[in-house]
Amino acid sequence: MSEYSIEVEDVWKSFLLPHQRRDTLKERFLHPFRHVEVEELQALKGVSFAVERGEFFGVIGPNGSGKSTLLKLMAGIYAADRGSLTVHGRLSPFIELGVGFNEELSARDNVRVNGTLLGLTLRQVDERYDEIVAFAGLDRFMDQKLKNFSSGMKVRLAYSVSIQVEFEILLLDEVLAVGDQEFQDKCFETLETIRAQGKTVVFVSHDLNAIQKHCDRVMHLDQGGLVAIGAPEEVVEGYRAAVPAVA
Repeated sequence: MSEYSIEVEDVWKSFLLPHQRRDTLKERFLHPFRHVEVEELQALKGVSFAVERGEFFGVIGPNGSGKSTLLKLMAGIYAADRGSLTVHGRLSPFIELGVGFNEELSARDNVRVNGTLLGLTLRQVDERYDEIVAFAGLDRFMDQKLKNFSSGMKVRLAYSVSIQVEFEILLLDEVLAVGDQEFQDKCFETLETIRAQGKTVVFVSHDLNAIQKHCDRVMHLDQGGLVAIGAPEEVVEGYRAAVPAVA
């Protein structure tokens, strides 16, 4: 068994951004040969690092630095243009609000659908349903359609389902910032339990206080490149110095 949960070696990822959009069928019919300029956005540039098994690993950086792209590469949502990324263990990705949810279904039905999409059997979902709802604190709302939920309520429900899945590695993006403080505190309590179980957490956040409090190591990304990696206090302090607006 590898000593690492995640190994990233010289990973590059880019996206093509069109500068002129033609969204309607009418536009495409009237102007079928109109030239559309495309710009290449380099989201990640030769990033290399490894996350140790059982480590709480933080990722910080300004908007557009490549943080979310990196997590989606880890989750298998994107493929790297070049380089290698190896994950040793089963993932539970909690990186994009609303993935796997159907706004027209009730919250109760969404628990069943989302749970099975994440790998639980229907029997397992039913056995854990009361625990999921209790953790989310949404018992009175479970028969409402999800489209009537606030973004914070959706986060509570999604996170409550995700921690019921068997996993070795948990990926967390900024979505936790949407929840209220009480629920965030509950989430961090579960993360400490996850750490005690020897599982790995990769945590992307703009909340530098939470990063310093909970992470074993932190990586700073900027413009797709790795700026620093090391002890939370040192990396966060360097980030604050480089980007005074976040101090």
